[in-house]
Amino acid sequence: MFDIQILDTPLDPQRCIDFVSNPTAGGITSFVGTVRNQTKGRSVDRLEFEAYVPMALSEMQKLAEEARQRWQTEKIAMHHRVGVLGIGEIAVVIAVATPHRKAAFEACQFLIDTLKQTVPIWKKEVLEDGEIWVAAHP
Repeated sequence: MFDIQILDTPLDPQRCIDFVSNPTAGGITSFVGTVRNQTKGRSVDRLEFEAYVPMALSEMQKLAEEARQRWQTEKIAMHHRVGVLGIGEIAVVIAVATPHRKAAFEACQFLIDTLKQTVPIWKKEVLEDGEIWVAAHP
């Protein structure tokens, strides 16, 4: 029902989509978050993600369970990367399958928005002129 992982290797969006795909799903929605080359007008060299993995996995599991209750999701995949990521690399992938498309969109948005707010994952932006720790995916 859930595939929840924190990995220090490149993420594969297709793997998440394949996990949630099933014959009763009328809607599959995915979100792929990548490292961009700027933030607030400043050039970004790379991002560094750290997580308190046991708690992060537990919180992600709770989010998936809440989404299942609220939107009758059939399957959910949430993968987040830790470590050093370069421009264009994938930091997070979420895929959701539900019987209908509207629920899939709503559940996916809930999952990424709430993950950013509540899961203990931290991001350091390494800029051309310094570095700063920020909440993951602001």
